[in-house]
Amino acid sequence: MKRYSIIIILLFALQAKAQKVVRYDLYVRDTIVTFGDTPKRAIAVNGQIPMPTLTFTEGDIAEIYVHNELDEDTSLHWHGLFLPNKEDGVPNLTQMPIKPHTTHKYTFPIIQHGTHWYHSHTGLQEQIGMYGSFIMNKKTDDPTFRKGIDDLPTIPIILSEWTDLNPNNVHRMLHNATDWFAIQKGTTQSYAEAIKAGHFKTKVTNEWKRMNAMDVSDVYYNKFLINGKNELTIPNSMATPFKALDKVRLRISNGGASTYFWLNYAGGKITVVASDGNDVEPVEVDRLIVAVSETYDVVVTIPADKTAYEFLVTSEDRTKSASLYLGDGIKQLISPLPKLKYFEGMKMMNGMMKMNGDLDDMGMQMSLNQMDMNVVMYPEITGKSQKAKVKSQKEEEHANHNQYDSNELSDITTLNYAMLKSPTKTTLPKDAPVKELRFELSGNMNRYVWSLDNKVVSEADKILIKKGENVRIVLFNGSMMRHPMHLHGHDFRVLNGKEEYAPLKNIIDIMPMETDTIEFNANVKGDWFFHCHILYHMMAGMGRVFSYENQEPNPLIPNPKLAQRKLFSDDRAFHVMAENDFATNGNDGMVMLGNTRWSIGAEWRLGYNDHHGYETETHVGRYIGKMQWLMPFIGFDWRYRKMEMGAMEENLFGQTNTKDNRAVFSAGVEYTLPMLIKAQAEVFTDGNFRLQFERMDIPVSKRLRMNLMWNTDKEYMAGLRYIVKRNFGITTHYDSDMGMGFGVSLNY
Repeated sequence: MKRYSIIIILLFALQAKAQKVVRYDLYVRDTIVTFGDTPKRAIAVNGQIPMPTLTFTEGDIAEIYVHNELDEDTSLHWHGLFLPNKEDGVPNLTQMPIKPHTTHKYTFPIIQHGTHWYHSHTGLQEQIGMYGSFIMNKKTDDPTFRKGIDDLPTIPIILSEWTDLNPNNVHRMLHNATDWFAIQKGTTQSYAEAIKAGHFKTKVTNEWKRMNAMDVSDVYYNKFLINGKNELTIPNSMATPFKALDKVRLRISNGGASTYFWLNYAGGKITVVASDGNDVEPVEVDRLIVAVSETYDVVVTIPADKTAYEFLVTSEDRTKSASLYLGDGIKQLISPLPKLKYFEGMKMMNGMMKMNGDLDDMGMQMSLNQMDMNVVMYPEITGKSQKAKVKSQKEEEHANHNQYDSNELSDITTLNYAMLKSPTKTTLPKDAPVKELRFELSGNMNRYVWSLDNKVVSEADKILIKKGENVRIVLFNGSMMRHPMHLHGHDFRVLNGKEEYAPLKNIIDIMPMETDTIEFNANVKGDWFFHCHILYHMMAGMGRVFSYENQEPNPLIPNPKLAQRKLFSDDRAFHVMAENDFATNGNDGMVMLGNTRWSIGAEWRLGYNDHHGYETETHVGRYIGKMQWLMPFIGFDWRYRKMEMGAMEENLFGQTNTKDNRAVFSAGVEYTLPMLIKAQAEVFTDGNFRLQFERMDIPVSKRLRMNLMWNTDKEYMAGLRYIVKRNFGITTHYDSDMGMGFGVSLNY
């Protein structure tokens, strides 16, 4: 027996020695950067943005020490990795946050290979620098090792974006339906712009169906980055052992918070060889779009000596780009992607949207990115927009060079999920029970609420699954935005017609009106997050938690109820909005607090004399319904205006409506009518009844907005505001009680 014990001990010792421990120490610190126009706060790890590339080989043991030197909590999530649940790095779900000035150790075996990345899962820290590449190499004796692909020299690439705004302010502005980002991007789609483009009817139809101007992205960014730089050159001399006309493997991760990126290469075709860390049969394309948090491994050819080819990375909204140059010498550029044709896209969208806010049923026939609902927005598909006037023949030639002919689509191969095929079988256990789940991806751009089945994370129970069962998820995107849905801790099969060879991924990008089906085997216990990876959508509540039945308590979550409250606080957070107009006839203003369901708002009008007086109205309401067009509320109305002796006012219902000393409570409902008109029906404690119709921020031109109001108390208002800066405008308005005024507007 003693002899056998010694042999067993020796075997374990040899196995432990074979498993190499790879340690990284990551120091998380505040820093100042100038990626945009001015120096701004960012978070650096080991003094760099992006974070260091972490490299392992399958079979290693990862040992990662995170030293939090911030004055706030942090965390790190290992995107796409198979690991014990307590190492997944989701604060208040798989661990408590890493407290300021403490160190947390993550350790897990590397049991897979491929291109992945890692990022903070705390608040909006990912937006300001906490993202980096995570590379796991195959062993050379791996039976799946592909000569000519897996032995190529590689360049890890992580794409990202930068905004000079504090991301918390970005999040707040999105919830308050700002159009400042659209002004910056040139995508306002005002009435003047619609008339100029010959799309006045399109614009009216759009607002008749209660839709705001469309867009393909939410945020304006100052810069787009490749490995932290807007322009990056990899000369042959630096890329040893790269040689001219050799091939190189780019390991690309989209570490952006909310940006999809188009990829094009001036050196010819792009060969896709892996997605989300999983091998696929090589497929040649001219371009591909990388969803937020997706990864692709692509192979391109190194240019000849004294030449540098551009690998162009363009945001989906096509506002800006970043460039990677491969090789030395004269730069060979690729034509930039032309601007989108928003009114054509709006017209198509109008035909898809029903009056109740639902999308047309044809969405059930679309899947796998094979048809983009905004296809008509792409000039390379539909031809040129109205020809712009140019000042010279040279400028005209340049303008024509950057436009594709309408028949050029036949020469452009764009990657879609139906093209992806695994080189090995990916079938799930055949004798396992099947649990099928269905979700509709839902959203409300007017109030920036993003959900599944009209419920955010804090409103939904955990979804219980059993270890060993096959989980099939059918996803229908009923919103007007595309969503990259990410599952933690598991890969899933994308059912794309490749049967036994369906590709494995952990992100599926689902376009508007699209239905996709994914499936995975439930094989690792724990609480696993499933969410949209657009950071601001996730923080707004677009996700669910998959929880295994009969699992042991997580030792890193000592107080589950407290952790859950903190987890739910993300989508329950209130966002503030305020505006104050300083005019010649008085002071008008409003302040509002709102979250997923609730709105608390107050507005005031203050005159400069007793005849104008003052008035305030406060409403507390809860939004109801999928589109949140209905809001029951309670309120308080307090006003004073000096009246002539014996003067009385009557409303349209013949009710006396005194304004010289009024303090009454009310109850009512607000409903959004076609043309985005807000109708209010309100009953006051003095017995009076009032109907009011209001439309604010009508987009007259790119920067000019109109406000209109009328009610049955015979009050009316009309105003104009010219937006000069994000928080500053010039105003004029006429108010039935306070007369004509001119002034300036400040908003937050």
